[in-house]
Amino acid sequence: MKTWKRWGSAGVIGLAVLSAVTWKLVAHPEVASLPVMAGTGPHPHLPQPNHTLFPTVNVATPIGWSGEQKPVPAAGLSVAPYAKNLDHPRWLYRLPNGDILVAESNSPKTDIATIKNRIAGFVMGKVGAGAPSPNRIILLRDTKGNGSADTRTVFLDHLYSPFGMALVGNDLYVANANEILRFPYHDGDTQISAPGIKVTDLPAGYNHHWTKNLLASPDGRFLYVTIGSNSNVADNGMKVEEGRARIDRLDLTTGKLTPYATGLRNPNGLAFEPESGALWAVVNERDEIGSDLVPDYITSVKEGAFYGWPYSYYGQHVDTRVSPQRPDLVAKAIAPDYALGPHTASLGIAFSHDATMLPETWRHGLFVTQHGSWNRRPKSGYRVIYVPFANGQPSGTPVDVLTGFLTPDEAHVHGRPVGLTLDRVGALLVADDVGGIVWRMAGTAD
Repeated sequence: MKTWKRWGSAGVIGLAVLSAVTWKLVAHPEVASLPVMAGTGPHPHLPQPNHTLFPTVNVATPIGWSGEQKPVPAAGLSVAPYAKNLDHPRWLYRLPNGDILVAESNSPKTDIATIKNRIAGFVMGKVGAGAPSPNRIILLRDTKGNGSADTRTVFLDHLYSPFGMALVGNDLYVANANEILRFPYHDGDTQISAPGIKVTDLPAGYNHHWTKNLLASPDGRFLYVTIGSNSNVADNGMKVEEGRARIDRLDLTTGKLTPYATGLRNPNGLAFEPESGALWAVVNERDEIGSDLVPDYITSVKEGAFYGWPYSYYGQHVDTRVSPQRPDLVAKAIAPDYALGPHTASLGIAFSHDATMLPETWRHGLFVTQHGSWNRRPKSGYRVIYVPFANGQPSGTPVDVLTGFLTPDEAHVHGRPVGLTLDRVGALLVADDVGGIVWRMAGTAD
């Protein structure tokens, strides 16, 4: 009785409503109505959005790899550690002499305390991404040619959440979360002590999507730079999204950074398709409108194109959460080439034409790492897939290349695949940031 009087009828009604909502979330959680494959391919099925009071949060607790445990390769392939005991290895880059650079990196800390940031921090902590960033680049070298790195040095240190790397001549470019730096490099260097020279600033702030990737043009004139959005769907207004959700092009002669393609929520991996020479990117799409939406994707990137974010997704499917709307921009939005399934967190790509240590079956397509979902029930991603290509375009259904990161009950995760590259002899290297390992895949005859 005293409690009733203290709260009043409105408080009791509010408590009853909250209890009912909580019970509904626990007893009847939001669940996907379609398989992941329905949101895959050139024409994914896009059901109506499922708006819920609270977003679906379905995370797997990291447990690492113990003993001889390792991921499961596809038939005809083998996998073994290339390097172990790394500290959150996020991204890979192969130097011309075959040395492998590993960006040991994590999200930079932010003092901006929004509700979304707190939720994101909780989720990232649960999936193994909440630790302080190591802020360095490690060099790995296989001097014996046996498929295992036996030399390891700290190549660059005291960076700021480094990610993308690109060598042009004797200039090594590194993308921090807030800038691009240039360092002098000479063939065979195992460390760089010279200070980096700032080339340009990059948008920072909330750092909802902090990773900035780099890809040099074949002629060495430009760097393509990925810059993710500062929120899910412009949650904090478009002012803080200035210069974000796009791929820029940096002219290395003038230092001028200009938009190349916009409306890309969170682009990460970049690569040139070997037959057509077209620039391709992998992009993380938006969350919180149900387990079936929206598929991540790979696409050829058209100069000057607008891909919809935040106003629409997959072409001109309007996202009603965004206000005010921009029907003029939606009318220009183009659909991407190929969907990779909803919430798979697809991050890294590598074309396989030079994967000479893999059977012929795997040498005509694109490898994609899928870091794994948090906003889908059941979970999606947590694997490396292969998308076959023909005539410069995806030409078939994705095939699992490396699985076993997620436990069968989906409660735990051994590791999560992120960056990838080919080593100097044509084997595939995959960075596993949660497992702290770089895996090497080759044919079983290797």
